[in-house]
Amino acid sequence: MTEKKKEKIDRRQFLGLAWLGSILALTGESLAALFKFIQPIIDGGFGGMVKAGTLEEFPPGSITLVQEGRFFISRLDDGSFIALWQRCTHLGCSVPFEEDEDQFHCPCHGSLFDKLGIVQGGPAPRPMDYFPVIIEAGEVFVNTEEAFERKAFDPSQTTHS
Repeated sequence: MTEKKKEKIDRRQFLGLAWLGSILALTGESLAALFKFIQPIIDGGFGGMVKAGTLEEFPPGSITLVQEGRFFISRLDDGSFIALWQRCTHLGCSVPFEEDEDQFHCPCHGSLFDKLGIVQGGPAPRPMDYFPVIIEAGEVFVNTEEAFERKAFDPSQTTHS
């Protein structure tokens, strides 16, 4: 009878295999993270079509922040809509709407914008950028794929319900 000899793995081989295993695990995790990062956003959110709400949620004269889309819906007194990007045109700070002042007030450098996003004061060089608004079957959608720069307000920048 022949006796099978068990091959033993020495310390150097074990450390080499452990090192190779950890490198493969790190590479796999990095590739998985990269794959997740480059996946497009399908469920709606900034950089795509965002459902803002129904027409009834935006009374005339109101300003509503849509957090997931990073924009404000300004419903004008005539019932039309304009979606203003919440980014200041001076240096890109997030601009909140101050209800008591009835205007957008940039906390970084003091730029002021009215409900249409038009500069009222401060260092901002131009009005707030806007996104196209689409109204379908009583629902308000905003396409955040591309913000449009403007020099002044034009009624063509609004969408009527």
